[in-house]
Amino acid sequence: MIIESLELLNYRNYESLNLTFSKGTNIFYGDNAQGKTNILEALYVSATTKSHRVSTDKELIRFDQPEAHIRVQLRKKDVPHKIDMHLKRTKTKGAAIDGIPIHKSSELFGMLNIIFFSPEDLGIIKNGPGERRRFLDLELCQLDRIYFHNLARYNKVLKQRNHLLKQINFRSDLEETLEIWDDQLIKYGTEIINRREEFLKMLNGIIGDIHSRLTGGREQLSIFYEESVRADQFMAQLCAKRAVDKKQCSTTTGPHRDDIRFQVNDIDIRKFGSQGQQRTAALSLKLAEIELVKKVIGDTPILLLDDVLSELDTNRKNFLLGSICGVQTMITCTGLDEFIHGQLAINQIYEVCKGTVVQKN
Repeated sequence: MIIESLELLNYRNYESLNLTFSKGTNIFYGDNAQGKTNILEALYVSATTKSHRVSTDKELIRFDQPEAHIRVQLRKKDVPHKIDMHLKRTKTKGAAIDGIPIHKSSELFGMLNIIFFSPEDLGIIKNGPGERRRFLDLELCQLDRIYFHNLARYNKVLKQRNHLLKQINFRSDLEETLEIWDDQLIKYGTEIINRREEFLKMLNGIIGDIHSRLTGGREQLSIFYEESVRADQFMAQLCAKRAVDKKQCSTTTGPHRDDIRFQVNDIDIRKFGSQGQQRTAALSLKLAEIELVKKVIGDTPILLLDDVLSELDTNRKNFLLGSICGVQTMITCTGLDEFIHGQLAINQIYEVCKGTVVQKN
């Protein structure tokens, strides 16, 4: 899988931009706040329909413009495809695949598999469980459209159930309708729990070897799924916690409260690991993602590295760069010094300055 070109119109600080990419390593360098990350963000939006930085489309549209466009040409298993995204300031975005409009986000997921790695991802181990659930959901949604459907339905039912819990405090007769939402929550929640377990089992079979090589055999990393409730006990737990849920006006059990534990040599590094251990585990996680996606889809994903190299020490940086051969990679950085003595073959270099991109080689 490779991205051949990107076209932007009124996106962020780009009035108009047309880029073609190498199937190898593409470097975008320049000072901060010039538009480097915007290029990677546009690629991410074209794959997932959402930005990794903001929650509304209007924030992606160039100032004083009513709409923006993203067009991506890609090649998947030697078959050309085109993704068109039409972002609107006051209306829902539009999207088309190969010129045919789509009506659901799930139709886009899996068309372009992207792994995004930014400095913020280095904190995924030590940060809150919400970030680790987001990691799970984003990767699974790209790999499995059924999971995307189940997650969307679960979140909708969860929102409706929580709204009902608030109303019950004023109208007790509504409590009998909770069972309807409980049944739906259990149906979709059970599917989510089971699929997450399968995904983490596959990831666990990959990440251990990567982490061992990254640490010179000194550390063994394992991942454990910490579900708030087992799938076969979901119904019993919902019933047992109904009084608590009514008091808190919120559903207190379910996959929306799950977490992942990262354990190095029998130590939970979320709580007791050093910053170096946590960063190394985060790097192992991203590299394991690449291998897992290859295994699942039978093709290579696209890797986006957003200014992450400056956050890594020499050993981790060299390991990362040495592990991405054969993967189309887009890298943003402030300078090229860190590549001078490296083993990475750089195929294309772009200088980014004030919304202008110039190819340098």
